[in-house]
Amino acid sequence: MSLAYTEPIVNFEVIKKQINNLGYGIQQQSSENQVSVFRIDGMDCADCAQKLEKRVGSLTAVNQVTVNYGAAKMTVEHNGTADQSILQTVKQAGYTATLDTGNITRPTAEASFWRRNNKVLPTFLSGLLFALAWVLTFGDLVNQVFSTVLYAAAIVVGGFRIARTGFYGLKSRTIGMDLLMTVAAVGAALIGQWEEGAAVVFLFSLGETLEAYTMDRTRKSIRGLMDLSPKEALVRRDGRESMIAIEEIQIGDTVIIKPGEKIAMDGVIIKGHSTINQAPITGESIPVEKSRGDEVFAGTINQQGALEVVVTKLSKDNTLSRIISMVEDAQAQKAPSQRFVDVFSKYYTPAVLIIAVGIAIIPPVFFGQPFQTWIYRSLMMLVVSCPCALVISTPVSIVSAIGNAARNGILIKGGAHLERLGAVSVVAFDKTGTLTAGMPQVTVVIALDGRKEEEVLSIAAGIESSSEHPVAEAIVRFAEQKGIRLKEISSFSSVTGQGVKATIQGEEYFIGSPKWFIHDLNVSLEEIKARIQELEQQGQTVMVMGTSEQVIAIFAVADEVRANSKSTLEQLKRIGIKKTVMLTGDNRGTAQAVAAKLGDIDYYAELLPQDKVASMKKLMAEYGHVAMIGDGVNDAPALATATVGIAMGAAGTDTALETADVALMADDLSKLPYAISLSRRALKIIKQNIVFSLLVKVVFLVMIFMGTSTLWMAVLADTGSSLIVIANGMRLLRKKSD
Repeated sequence: MSLAYTEPIVNFEVIKKQINNLGYGIQQQSSENQVSVFRIDGMDCADCAQKLEKRVGSLTAVNQVTVNYGAAKMTVEHNGTADQSILQTVKQAGYTATLDTGNITRPTAEASFWRRNNKVLPTFLSGLLFALAWVLTFGDLVNQVFSTVLYAAAIVVGGFRIARTGFYGLKSRTIGMDLLMTVAAVGAALIGQWEEGAAVVFLFSLGETLEAYTMDRTRKSIRGLMDLSPKEALVRRDGRESMIAIEEIQIGDTVIIKPGEKIAMDGVIIKGHSTINQAPITGESIPVEKSRGDEVFAGTINQQGALEVVVTKLSKDNTLSRIISMVEDAQAQKAPSQRFVDVFSKYYTPAVLIIAVGIAIIPPVFFGQPFQTWIYRSLMMLVVSCPCALVISTPVSIVSAIGNAARNGILIKGGAHLERLGAVSVVAFDKTGTLTAGMPQVTVVIALDGRKEEEVLSIAAGIESSSEHPVAEAIVRFAEQKGIRLKEISSFSSVTGQGVKATIQGEEYFIGSPKWFIHDLNVSLEEIKARIQELEQQGQTVMVMGTSEQVIAIFAVADEVRANSKSTLEQLKRIGIKKTVMLTGDNRGTAQAVAAKLGDIDYYAELLPQDKVASMKKLMAEYGHVAMIGDGVNDAPALATATVGIAMGAAGTDTALETADVALMADDLSKLPYAISLSRRALKIIKQNIVFSLLVKVVFLVMIFMGTSTLWMAVLADTGSSLIVIANGMRLLRKKSD
């Protein structure tokens, strides 16, 4: 467990006691331990990631290591002295490691893949030698010895890197595709099949190079996010303006942003007015107007006016950095289908290896069959046995889908959430702030007991000024607009799901739902019952204010339905969502009125937080997978109960970003159908990849037993299926948001 805390408010002994009380033991790690993050270049297969993880983990100074294949990132916890040995170990494995300093920007002038990848040149030379030998032999231009030398040279040039990586993996007690291909190539040479051996090496090396190229393109979905933030910004310090690198900008600095420039840091506008293109972060297609007091995010674009922004977060902690970090972490999390594939591969590969040994030994020894024929078939079995396409079938799809979603303002927190989102058949919505605008307005004020409207508004606004509920804010806002002075209160307290109470000049006042007054406060509402029902039937939320003896005022508040709520529900229905439900704490009349405006949606009204959880459990029992969408804070229990919890308007909201399974960065419901359809397509492609990978294996195993396959055909099938699976998964990168 990693934990940050502030002394002297909390100390380690307090934390230790709390954990012990929960029934667990705790041991504080040495303060000398440090965590280093490395970017790995050249790691192009999931199998390679596992081998590297084992090898680095075996270093004496290393406590723990995690390799994120999708993001090509390795996180190592060590004693503070292991950086150089880690870099050396990675180099021995055939990759290049670069220490990540936490800076989100990357150099834009990067060498092309074909120049920087160490597989390109050996592949090209091996292919050239193989082609030359084949042409000379086919044309009968040279003798067999010379062509054999050329084929051998092709094997050595193209196979040296493969053999080194294969034996390196063997040191880590893992049998990878590189080792199997090395055995196949050497075996082919030993039985005199030099042409086959050279073909194996070249085709495998070519396949690996193309896989590396496609994975490099896939990872650019994250690099594109990294390039959103500029490297430096114009900062005013002590009355002087200068360009400063973003990692050197501190909280409290004033950043000056000119029209057309990218915003470099998260902050709050202190001067100026402009429209901000937030599409890179939130996916919103329409620029947002912002002025003094409004929040801005790093990576967004200032369009018109000049702005001065006071920095509120360091570059490593801003919204863009956190999104990048969360997307990379999400790509590393295994989906259920990937865990299935990993378990399957764990038993499948050893089983096929045993069968391959049996094929090489049993027919010649027990049935008098020729050794060369069955050893050749055994080598083909080794090639086919490695489940490369199967292992990569799921992660490449997840990496592509999560990267695509991030570029469209949707943060999916892992492969498991991606799969579950694709499986939902019911979507439940919080009402206030989700289906509605979340900015209720006071529509009716009725003063009772001979009091004046100004008096009851002064009391109500004074009480509600200490509450954060949207209805409370509406009452305070309404009073301030009328220029009414708020009463001073004391001993304020709230009753969850019911209302609030406070003391004013020695008398206790209550303001909340009519049911609270009737059932808990025992205050009769018979005289105003008809008026309350009339307002509720109009879709308005009614709040009653009074003392423990009588009612002194009625307030009616209405919240407008979002412009795109109805169209979103229609889109959800078109993509196959069986049922949409609105969950609200408002009265039945208000819920019914809102549902009528939205059209085809069910509703559960007058729900306390625990009632929303119960409703969610009921929906899940009846329909299976259910998604819940809300603001990520007020509806936390229901969001946690749902199959997938979705937070809306998460940009700049720490709680929503951290707690939700899926976060819609913009305050825009229209992203929801896209997120679900993307997840469903990802599920479909993952299943296609798994079925295709297994089918290729089955077909070639049959061909091997029938004697109709060759070694180079087996290699072509294995590497070809891997490329097809990757290309199929990469289609998710191209899916566009409507």
